[in-house]
Amino acid sequence: MKNKIVWIVIVAVAGVGLYLAINGRRKPPDKYRTAVIDIGIITQTVTATGTLSAVTTVQVGSQVSGIIAKLHADFNSKVKKGDLLAELDETPFKEKIAQTQAALDKARVDLRNAEISLRRQTALKQQGLSPQADFDQAQAAFDGARASVAQAQATLNQALTDLRNSKIVAPIDGVVVSRQYDVGQTVAASFQAPTLFTIAQDLTKMQVSADVSESDIGQIKIGQPVRFTVDAYPDREFRGKVAQIRLNATVNQNVVTYPVIVEVLNEDLMLKPTMTANVAVDVATVRDVLRVPNAALRFRPEEKPGAAPPKAPTASASVETRAAQQGQPGQPGGAPAAMARQFGATGGRGAGGARKTPLRPSTIYKPDGPNGEPKAVEIRTGITDGRYTQIVSGDIKAGDLVIVGLATAKASATASPVGAPGGGGRRGF
Repeated sequence: MKNKIVWIVIVAVAGVGLYLAINGRRKPPDKYRTAVIDIGIITQTVTATGTLSAVTTVQVGSQVSGIIAKLHADFNSKVKKGDLLAELDETPFKEKIAQTQAALDKARVDLRNAEISLRRQTALKQQGLSPQADFDQAQAAFDGARASVAQAQATLNQALTDLRNSKIVAPIDGVVVSRQYDVGQTVAASFQAPTLFTIAQDLTKMQVSADVSESDIGQIKIGQPVRFTVDAYPDREFRGKVAQIRLNATVNQNVVTYPVIVEVLNEDLMLKPTMTANVAVDVATVRDVLRVPNAALRFRPEEKPGAAPPKAPTASASVETRAAQQGQPGQPGGAPAAMARQFGATGGRGAGGARKTPLRPSTIYKPDGPNGEPKAVEIRTGITDGRYTQIVSGDIKAGDLVIVGLATAKASATASPVGAPGGGGRRGF
């Protein structure tokens, strides 16, 4: 009986010892979420919203008033230059022509009568049988009659021109994208010509007029590549390039925007006029550089009661000196140093050429020690794409872990790894 009790005590003690040994070696749960510093591409973009339109769009109007009698073109009709689009009722124009023709005939009769009177007065004056006043009166009547003939002729020409203008023709080759009137409607051309049709010349070449804010317009350059999407095809990305930066700024509720014109090829005719485009202009791109998730730049450790928070190391040397030291063979951080030599003066090489970007000092935190406590690391950053930021210099290298936030049960169960290697994020896409 005693032996049995002894064996039970031995087994219990061994079990407790084994449990304590296993749980003593078990790693405590992580307090922080981490991400991996990797090497990749970063493209800085400027986003805007714009409207698609044809490069050349002509509004066809009417110079004369009248009732539309016939329509020879409709929506989406392909027309050639000189094709008949519409006709106005010719009746009032023909009546006006007959009226002005009669006025011209009467003016010509008056001219012949004035000419006969002038000849008579001229003969009498030469014989000394007519006073000078009668001759002057006959001369003035002749000149007035001749002017009346010219005036009547001009009125007749205008009536003939109105008759020709009653036929609306296409001024260019293109496609009718809009028709404003139907047969029987009255066209009133009083102070300005009403628009009857809108013709787009070539829908295979289109443009986007994007409104770029004044804070971003300085980064836009002619020739920069542009990506955009439209709501009709959300899964397709269209491409173009900046063709023009217009100076006619628009002020709306104290917000200043400038129109930026983007050239787009539309050979498959998928893009339609007046579509809304969500535009992203690639203003700077760097390749094969160290990247840090932006969440790591925003993270700051909690202050413990009675203890000062970790402090960032003080910079005893300039950025150039630190970059040169890190670029020595066999020293960690060679990639940032090489990148600093390549982009130290520009901060990044944009799609349209080098552009100056200031090197911004920032502080990130690495897990350090057995408990993974945050250790501050000072870095210099370059351009960002909204998800990743370029590391120009600092005591950091590819593969290092950085803290991006506190680890909670909810976050660890639902959040995906922030630092998973992959392409750079795109703002707005």
